[in-house]
Amino acid sequence: MGVSSGGPGTGLLDRRVERGAVDRVLDRARAGNSAVLVVHGEPGIGKTVVLDYAVRRASASDLRVVRASGVESELELAYAALHQLCVPFIGPRLEQLPRPQRDALAVAFGLREGPAPDRFLVGLAVLSLLAAAAEDQPLACVMDDAQWLDRASVQCLVFAARRLLAEPIALIFAVRGAGGDPRGVRQLRALPDP
Repeated sequence: MGVSSGGPGTGLLDRRVERGAVDRVLDRARAGNSAVLVVHGEPGIGKTVVLDYAVRRASASDLRVVRASGVESELELAYAALHQLCVPFIGPRLEQLPRPQRDALAVAFGLREGPAPDRFLVGLAVLSLLAAAAEDQPLACVMDDAQWLDRASVQCLVFAARRLLAEPIALIFAVRGAGGDPRGVRQLRALPDP
């Protein structure tokens, strides 16, 4: 597995490296700095257990946790995974976004009619939405089974992850395997380590 951490009762025995990496990412978010962590490995190796640890640690502190999972049957549905992750913030925050971002995200999520939105604007909208949500409370976004994310969601999440700097946001992904990657999930693995 590409990351480790744990303690008594965490289900992460002898995974100090994984636990340490998770703790560093969450600590950075608590301190007001963004961080990204990608946990990767073969099926059954315990990636979800690492994410569960991250959720428990984040929830036990002052981080708001949003959890989502990639779904194989939704691979061809553009923005499906992104919708799952962002839906808790859409309500009051959508109207606060700059109009081009707001319109692009509203069309992407099926809230308004219109031509297919520009992915750059959708990525900016996600970046703005996450940053605005983190103003109220540090944020931990935890995404399991990232290998099943649709391409449009991956592109927007990587775009946002590369631009988050001084926002209290932790992005934690679990990705199966290290092999082929036609949807661009390998871009997540290329994000810098915490």
